[in-house]
This record gives sequence, C-alpha cells and structure tokens, in this order.
Amino acid sequence: MSETNSSREAGALDAITGKPMPKPIPAATLVIFRDQPGSNAPELLMVERSAKMVFAAGAAVFPGGRIDDADFEYARALGHDDFEEYGARIAAVRESIEETGIAVAVDGNLDARRVSEAREALHHGTILADICNQFDWQLELEKLVPFTRWCPPFGEKRVFDTRFYMISHDDHKAQATVDETENYNLFWGNAQSVLDRAEAGEVKIIFPTKRNLERLAQFGSFDEALAHVKQHPVVMVSPHLENREDGEHLCIPEGIGYPVTSEPMDAVQRGFRK
Repeated sequence: MSETNSSREAGALDAITGKPMPKPIPAATLVIFRDQPGSNAPELLMVERSAKMVFAAGAAVFPGGRIDDADFEYARALGHDDFEEYGARIAAVRESIEETGIAVAVDGNLDARRVSEAREALHHGTILADICNQFDWQLELEKLVPFTRWCPPFGEKRVFDTRFYMISHDDHKAQATVDETENYNLFWGNAQSVLDRAEAGEVKIIFPTKRNLERLAQFGSFDEALAHVKQHPVVMVSPHLENREDGEHLCIPEGIGYPVTSEPMDAVQRGFRK
C-alpha cells in the first residue's frame, strides 16, 4: 500500500480522545449512474457487503476499495504527474470490475466474456496494467468526475481517506453480478429509493453513504449532477461532533452541496462494529 496518498498532517490528533491518529488508508469509490428514460431520477449501482467484512459489514455502499501501489504505478506509467489523483481513478475502475463485473471508463472490447476474464484475473492477483496491455484496453480516466472526498477525524480500527467519483454508464445490457467474496448482493436503485429502503430497515447504510445518497437524490439526471459538482468543488469532508439541546450530533460542514448535514449520534450507523 502506498504511503504517499494522505491528506492528514503528521501528528494529527483524534477529535475525541486527543490521541495520535493512524495514517489514513487511501481509497476510491465510484458512483455509477444509469439514466432512466422517462424517469425523474437516475439509478445508481449499490453493492451489499459481506457480514464478514471488517469495514461496513452488511452495508449497502458504492463499489470501491483501497488504492494499491500498482494503481499509483500505473498512473505514473500512463504519464500522469498527479499520480495520487489518477491512481485513485484507476483503483475506482479496477474495483468496479472486481466487485460488480462492469467495466467503466475503458475503451476496447468489452463483451461479457472478456470482462469476465479480466475480473477473474484481478481476483487472482493480476494487476490492471497487465490486463489492459493483454486485452488492448485503454483507460478513459477523464470520464470519472470527482464528487467528494471523506476522511474521518476519529480513531477507528482503520481510517480511510476516500475519493468519490461519478460516471455515467447507460449500457443497460451490462449485467452486474456479485463477486461472492466481498459482497453478497448488488442492485440498481435511485438514491431516494435506497434511502427509503434504509428507513424501512431493508438495507443498512452508514453515515457517509447516507449523506451522499441524500445529496445524489437531488439530481434528475447525470447532467444535473455534473452541473451541481461544478458549483460545489470537492473539499475534504471530516465529520465532527456537536453537543446540542437534544443530544450529541455527528455533523458535516454547511455549504458544500449536502442538503442534510447532521444526524443524532444514537441514530448513526458506523462503519465498524462497536
């Protein structure tokens, strides 16, 4: 794992305990949009994580995961000076293939058998650079649109510095399938429907996912989402605690594009088991 992709200053302290914070693990997540003709809201691809996972066990999340050294190295090999940013984009593409069987931001032969072969190779440790060379695939990393970035200021078991990207993928024939390792189910649904299912207890969503779904529920199309992110450039989101008259709340900053910016701590779904 690369030691370069961290926004946290050396010596940063836990916002609650005051103790030194662990170095955050770089991660990338992809919000895959699928516009629906005649619908007021695009569908998004969600994966439900295995109950055995350390982070977000059993929760519905967007596809993604940690960024590997090979992702940064591939970014350098492709000539990107900002290898941290483009390494994250490469990781988002790779994780999408691994977790869902859908290849986005890839130019080349993407028939189902070829993508399945790539996925199998990734699961067996082949790096994405070698797969792209073998299959004559070209990555179209500019298609990934930066959406947000989250890094908690609290000392969890692991702390992730996660970059979120958006991409449009209107190939309705592409069949997403579970990887049977990290996730046990996946589904397409518009942002509000996922929030409604969580409210009904049908799915579990953790605090960052809930806030991002509320933000995404504002959009009637991918183009609306693009217009929104132009008005709200990416800033680091680090939740903080506030003591209010009705109790302790977990909060995020106002004015960065989120319609809901706080939640009572006793209602917050955490990423790690308590």
